[in-house]
Amino acid sequence: MLLLVVIVTGSCKKYLDLKSNAKLVTPHTLADIQGILDDGELLNLKTTPSMNESSADDFFLLPATFNSLPVSFQAIYRWQPNDTRFPNDWSLGYQAVFNANLSLDLLENVERNSANNMQWDNIKGSALFYRAFHTLNLTMQYAKVYNEATADADLGIVLRLSSDFNVPSVRSSVRNCYQKVISDLRAALELLPVYPVHLMRPSKGAVNALLARTYLFMGKYQEAKFYSDEALKINSTLMDYNGDAFIGALTAAIPFKKLNPETIFYAEMGQIQVLHTATRGRIDTTLYADYANADLRKTGFFNLVSGYPQYKGSYTGATSVFFTGLATDELFLIRAECNAYLGELTAALSDVNTLLKNRWNRSVVFVPVLGTNREDVLSKIRLERRKELLMRGLRWIDLKRYNREGANIVISRKINNQLITLPPNSSYFALPIPSDIIEESGIAQN
Repeated sequence: MLLLVVIVTGSCKKYLDLKSNAKLVTPHTLADIQGILDDGELLNLKTTPSMNESSADDFFLLPATFNSLPVSFQAIYRWQPNDTRFPNDWSLGYQAVFNANLSLDLLENVERNSANNMQWDNIKGSALFYRAFHTLNLTMQYAKVYNEATADADLGIVLRLSSDFNVPSVRSSVRNCYQKVISDLRAALELLPVYPVHLMRPSKGAVNALLARTYLFMGKYQEAKFYSDEALKINSTLMDYNGDAFIGALTAAIPFKKLNPETIFYAEMGQIQVLHTATRGRIDTTLYADYANADLRKTGFFNLVSGYPQYKGSYTGATSVFFTGLATDELFLIRAECNAYLGELTAALSDVNTLLKNRWNRSVVFVPVLGTNREDVLSKIRLERRKELLMRGLRWIDLKRYNREGANIVISRKINNQLITLPPNSSYFALPIPSDIIEESGIAQN
């Protein structure tokens, strides 16, 4: 035994004295930091929340599908608290926020000079954009809707502004969350190029589009109109569904190509807590009936499976992955809704009809959206928003903001012959924070 101890001790000393040939690399150059921001797997692809879309009312589950789901998924479908743990929407969003913060922290150690100023600015602007993008997505899901009267008291999410994981997590107010998104985006607007090198990178167009979306969620229609207009000045391209290089046969399983000309910034929905996948979900039949037969979206967006509509129209080039980035069709609808809300009905109708003409079968006389009063026009534009932006992770926040304005929308599901309803302004519209986050951090649960 003594001999064994001597041999082992000597071997360990020799091992510890050896120099490792491996290189431990700490990111410190602009190229290194850009590499962190170009990690699409963590920042763009399958990273935005899905539980909000799975909680919304654009789809339903057939009884056999529902009964085959795990209990935790059934709870989501019933709008009941559930024991969600890692991995989940929270972890996806905050991984992206961490990478953005890490990039900003590393950038502080790199001097900006005349030789690198454009690259330096692009990196800082990109990191600020990514932090804002994912902070907004998390706020949409886990916080109450922005309400000017209660925004200081309503609990938002945790604002992480550093890569130092030793800083305790504390929930900020809803107002502070939106203010931080806006301040990051306004700073990014001064730093980013007008057009990106690649559509998975941010740009001035993307910043303007995200500001328009943010202000729309807040109910600040004048500001949302301004930024949607600024974004459309950069890119106002709409694909013609009658025929376009980025559109295949509308009857095909995958009609729309990825990174098409309407895309301003490319991102995808996560796939962790998804009930509404094409294999599971069926589109609400009343919503499907709202598409006119001459509306080419009815063919491009849906297959009929055993008599029920199944969604296939995402801008990801895949039926199983949902587009949640920024695109020109959303901007036309934001500007139209803002103009309608502000009483500019002619401008509102012009925008929505410009969009719809590109979705209408040319062999049939186009039937434009018409209206003579604010409420009628606003209602019709919001219906077109629902039809155009299906499965993009926006319906849940739209329900919240419409109900803030008094729409009193009650959503319901029939489960094994039992009618389940979610009343307007229910506390459940701020979805449950994962259980492990509550246990580890001690922050308040919704």
